[in-house]
Amino acid sequence: MKEHFKNLHHAYLIVGDREEVEPLVLDAVRGWGVETRGNPDFCVIEADIFKIEDARALKSLASERGITRSRKVFVVSVNNILHEAQNTLLKLFEEPVPETHFFLVLPETANLLPTFTSRFYLIRHESESVGKSAKEFASMTRRARLDFIKKLLEDENETRARAAQFLNGLEAYLHIRVEVAGADIFAQIFRAREYLAMPGTSAKNLLESVALSIPEKMVE
Repeated sequence: MKEHFKNLHHAYLIVGDREEVEPLVLDAVRGWGVETRGNPDFCVIEADIFKIEDARALKSLASERGITRSRKVFVVSVNNILHEAQNTLLKLFEEPVPETHFFLVLPETANLLPTFTSRFYLIRHESESVGKSAKEFASMTRRARLDFIKKLLEDENETRARAAQFLNGLEAYLHIRVEVAGADIFAQIFRAREYLAMPGTSAKNLLESVALSIPEKMVE
C-alpha cells in the first residue's frame, strides 16, 4: 500500500479491514514526518455509523488552524457513512484545505454516492484472511456455514464491517467458481450488501440468506 502514498493526495478512501488498514496508514503518516501520538494535529475518529452531526464536527475541526508545524491528518474509520453526511462533506473534499489530509477507511463502498467517491484517491486493500475464510466457507455444509456466521459476528460492534468484508471476499472467490456457484448467487450477494448498508437490518440474517443460496461443499 505504501506506493499509493508517494504522491500526497488530500483525501484517500481505503476499502478494507480497519484492523489491517489503520496500522498501514499510521506508518505512512509517520513517513511524512507527522507524529501519531500526542499530536493535536493528528486525529483518529472511529464509529459504526457516521452521521450528519459527525460530518459537521469534522468540517469544523478541519477548518481550524493547525497547532504544530506539521500537516494536519484525519483518519476516519467507520462501517457506514450516511448519505446526508456524505453530502455535507462534498465541499470539504472538493476544495482541499492546504497541508490537510484525510483517510477514510470503510469495509466496502456500496452505500457511497458517486459524487462523494469521486473526490477521493481510492485504494482497495485485499485481506488474505478474508479470502481464505471465503474459500473455507464455500466448502462447508449449509449448517456449518450458519455456525461460521454466528462466530464471525460475535463482536457486536463490528458486525456490519465484518459482514461487508466477508461478502466482498466471498464474491471475489465465487467469481472464479461461477460455473459451480451459479450466476444467481451474485445477485443475492449484491442485495445482501445493499441491505447491509441500511441501518436497522440484521447482518446475521443477510449472511444466512447468502449461505443458504450457495451449493453445498463447493470444492476445487
